[in-house]
Amino acid sequence: MKVPLQSQEVSDALAQGAPVVALESTIITHGLPRPWNLQLALELEEIIREEGAVPATIAVLAGVPTVGLDSHQIEFAATGTGLRKLGFRDLPVAMALQISGGTTISATAYLAASAGIRVFATGGLGGVHRGWVQAQDESADLDMLGRTCITVVCAGVKSILDVPATLERLETKSVTVTAYRSDTFPGFLLHSSGKAVDWRIDSPEQVAAIMRGQDALADRTGALIVGNPVPEDQQLDPELHNRVLANACEAAEAENVTGQAVTPYLLGHLIKETGDAAVETNLAAVRANARLAAQIAVAFAAGA
Repeated sequence: MKVPLQSQEVSDALAQGAPVVALESTIITHGLPRPWNLQLALELEEIIREEGAVPATIAVLAGVPTVGLDSHQIEFAATGTGLRKLGFRDLPVAMALQISGGTTISATAYLAASAGIRVFATGGLGGVHRGWVQAQDESADLDMLGRTCITVVCAGVKSILDVPATLERLETKSVTVTAYRSDTFPGFLLHSSGKAVDWRIDSPEQVAAIMRGQDALADRTGALIVGNPVPEDQQLDPELHNRVLANACEAAEAENVTGQAVTPYLLGHLIKETGDAAVETNLAAVRANARLAAQIAVAFAAGA
């Protein structure tokens, strides 16, 4: 496709080789309840600016893929009604029907890469759903990450998913998985998933060096995942997390919740049953990811 519509600030930054960090918008439209969603969206942009980078929140507005929302557009995404959850596959339909919606990781990664943005901050990755053998439900995020050269800073794979199976799929798709200052992959709302990683990264400069290594290869299509663990003192209580998640999975099966509805249903159950503790942990993780992503973008731009 043509380069998506960009704000003047993002366009100028990219033209000058300045650091830019992409932000998804489903966390605004579908991931968090009001008023947390709007507060976080604006806060993430401020965090990225504090670190010397330019934020580029991405969404589709009235059918137009837009890279770099202004404050009024962010408010619309957070408070508007009828906004859809848009993956990569949904973009042509949304464009044709002039639909507005928040972009998932797959859509955001595609639009960011199309605009020339190399660093993307998010919360938790999508992946292989539990019970895959029966339903074969797998997020489109994985396919897009396997063919898009973008660095994604995340808090791990959403813990409502099958984390070991997701890591296996990422390996199959030649996606490089690292953990930031940790020897295990983070567990989204938990500090650790308990799964060891092959590569530990200890500084933004090391991540930037890996990105330059990608550029030195003839084929650099796969993403680079930087798993940034939520601090142990800010994680959701593991026993509470596991108990509530088990109940949520049973409820989803009983109510026949499937497809794109599964993730928001399970996350909503976690939020409701943990007295907002899950929200606070999610907010802490996304803030830390935005800050680290900005630091990586600055380091990468400095060595360009």
